Amino acid sequence: MTQTLVLLFHPDLSRSKANAALAGAAAGLAGVDVIDMRAACPDGLDLFRDGAREAARILQARRLVLQFPVQWYSTPPLLKAWQDAVLTRMFYMAYETEGRHLEGTPLMVAATAGNVAEAYRPGGANMFTMTDLLTPLRATANRCKLAWAEPFVLYRADKLTEAELEQASADYAARLSSWIAETATEKVA
Repeated sequence: MTQTLVLLFHPDLSRSKANAALAGAAAGLAGVDVIDMRAACPDGLDLFRDGAREAARILQARRLVLQFPVQWYSTPPLLKAWQDAVLTRMFYMAYETEGRHLEGTPLMVAATAGNVAEAYRPGGANMFTMTDLLTPLRATANRCKLAWAEPFVLYRADKLTEAELEQASADYAARLSSWIAETATEKVA
């Protein structure tokens, strides 16, 4: 059983410094599997064709991380497609055999944003806090009865120096390790 599954929804990981570094930090932790969803589902339609495979993948995990860059105040299209294909299947079409078994799974969001933290506040350049912008995911977690964790957010993701990126990766690994320890007794199969 995968202990912690990180589903990485970046449109082109080869062009990412921040998400690639964070994914590398997560992959270096024991019991953590990182899946590049763009590589696993290049056209996004695989999610709809083989929803059973994706449902089985997440049902094997004790905790789930959705990692992505915030794009135009939202998630990347592939994450939305994943929600539409996998969560709709699990909670509306196969609740008894799939969705019910996902309930209680701890969920963390790891998001990167290009602007500074101060831009994400009332009166800031982006008007809303990151907490506000992530509300649809929190509502989804609530609907699916997933245990929502405080998100990990990395600001200025495309402007970080190598030293800042190394520190951010270490911070992410530390946060994941702490969260894993906190949720060690949740979702026991």
